[in-house]
Amino acid sequence: MYKSKRSKACDIPPAVKMKVYERDKGCCIFCGKQGIPNAHFIPRSHGGLGIEQNILTACLACHSRLDNSSDREIYLKHAKIYLLSKYEGWNEEELVYDKWKDLKRKE
Repeated sequence: MYKSKRSKACDIPPAVKMKVYERDKGCCIFCGKQGIPNAHFIPRSHGGLGIEQNILTACLACHSRLDNSSDREIYLKHAKIYLLSKYEGWNEEELVYDKWKDLKRKE
């Protein structure tokens, strides 16, 4: 099955999932329950990359609230503070797939 470069860039590789799981100690960053490292800060639908600086460990309930609830902005604010505490120089703009950057890297 063919996957576009963007789709591949937004997928979360197993190695990234493992790093994020370890970073978050296997717990949802929102509520502290057992979680899964598969929530994107910048959503896949907006080109959010599958890199550890964009991935969060979340339980199913909090992941659903992050993606689909009226509380999304509250969850994003919490996630942003959390990621800023983990990565010096963390920048939202670097979390989005940019086909032009991808082309320049190949040159």
